Parts: sequence; structure tokens; C-alpha cells
Amino acid sequence: MNAATPAEVLAHAINGSSWLYPAANVVHVLGFVLVAGPLIAFDLRLLGVTRAGDIRDLARTTLPWSLVGFGIALPAGLVLFGSDSTALLTNPAFRLKLLLLVLAASNAAALHASGVLKTLLPGTPVPLRPRLHAAASILLWVGVLVCGRMIAYV
Repeated sequence: MNAATPAEVLAHAINGSSWLYPAANVVHVLGFVLVAGPLIAFDLRLLGVTRAGDIRDLARTTLPWSLVGFGIALPAGLVLFGSDSTALLTNPAFRLKLLLLVLAASNAAALHASGVLKTLLPGTPVPLRPRLHAAASILLWVGVLVCGRMIAYV
């Protein structure tokens, strides 16, 4: 008889527990709230929806919380993935969620790598490039959220 793989052991533990999957789901959602909430607040500031405060200060205040949220959402998401990885890998909503997640992370990395955030002074208009990154960020993160919800229905 073959020994179970770690993925099979995890799937068995998740599927055999009445609380592990729902708990991981709650933690995943809370992590996502910490990812998206601060990011969207920052993006709205870049878009000029609000003009209060220095963008650099807002970035220092909000963006670390997004990283904390990602650190919470990722392991919880891996637990959820472990419950039925085969079905998830063939689920179009899950696959699109992963693509949008990679695009959202790439968009954020490109914005920060450009160095433009360090040059934004209080009271000055935000140039077009960071505003485009902000608009793309909001669309991509909302897409991640929508696809995450759609996984159960596709």
C-alpha cells in the first residue's frame, strides 16, 4: 500500500473536520480585507478622490497592513486549496483569480519600482502614471475578490 502524500493528508484533515475549512475561509477573508482595504484607500488617494494628507505618509501607514493581510491570507488560502486542489486547478474562476492576483502584485511592484511615489509632494497633482496604476489596482483587486466568490459557483 502506498503512503499518502502530504497533499492527501492535508485534504483528508480539512475534509474530515467540521471546523477547519470554515475557519480557514474566515481567516482568508479577513486577510484579504487587510490586503484590499488599505490598498484601495491608497489608490483612491492617488486617483484624487480625496486630497487629504501626504501620499507618502499614507503609503507608510497603509501599505504595511496590506503586506500583513497577505501574510494572513496566503497560508489560509493554501489550506483552502488543500481541501480539493484537483478541482480548484480546473476551476476557471480560481485560475482567473490567480492570474488577477499576479497582475495586481506586478502592478504594485511596477508602481513602487518606478520611484514616483517618493517624488509626490503634498498639494501637488498626482501624475497620470500613478493614477493609472491606482485605477488598475482597484480593478484587479475587485476582480480577485469577485473571482474568489465565484469559485464556489463555477
